[in-house]
Amino acid sequence: MGELRDNTTVNVSAAMQEAATIGRADPARRPAMATTLARAFHDDPVFTWVLRADQRRGRMLERGFELFLRKLWMEQEETYTTAAVAGVAVWELPGRWKVTPAQQLRLAPAMVRIFGRHLPRVLRALAVLERGHPTEPHYYLAFLGVDPRWQGRGLGGALLAPILETCDRESTPAFLEASSPRNRALYERHGFAATEEFTLGRSAPPQWRMWREPRPGHAAGAPPPSAAAVRPAAEHAGRS
Repeated sequence: MGELRDNTTVNVSAAMQEAATIGRADPARRPAMATTLARAFHDDPVFTWVLRADQRRGRMLERGFELFLRKLWMEQEETYTTAAVAGVAVWELPGRWKVTPAQQLRLAPAMVRIFGRHLPRVLRALAVLERGHPTEPHYYLAFLGVDPRWQGRGLGGALLAPILETCDRESTPAFLEASSPRNRALYERHGFAATEEFTLGRSAPPQWRMWREPRPGHAAGAPPPSAAAVRPAAEHAGRS
């Protein structure tokens, strides 16, 4: 767990070089991507509420992300990372965001093992997210996570760029749920607008459903990384 909480930062020059390596994720990097997402979301307000008062939260997140990457997300081939796996953007294709009953059955035994007593709360959270999900075809940002050591250097915005460019080229909207005001501000800078504030349950922190209309001819890439560019992005969205 000590490794998950190492918050030593990297410099801006290294972040600029890392951003230049963004591409579709190799399935062989799945364990490393799960670790990066777990580090990014360890102190996220929503995950802290869902997996409350459990010192094993980091390990549960790591195992959970590995499961979903392996069983759901990687097969859609729209997960992006960097050479050092400094950040991960998990996108789902239009019409592919909803977990089918067959997929739920396949996931159930592993989810019981991973989340244990927290599973009922996890399932209720997923149900709330599903009920508020738009039906119009769109690309769905399930998660955007940047390792704490790399946050605040523009990598979150850079990881958004490949699919936002696709959205603009194909005239397809994008959707996500932001789990903190800081994340919401990041997405607003990239063309998303909040459509609704909601919570997963009593005492849960606020989240925001956010929608982005395509912008043909607009450069979707993030601003160049700089010391004052993008604030730390622990997340995205989606199932958070």
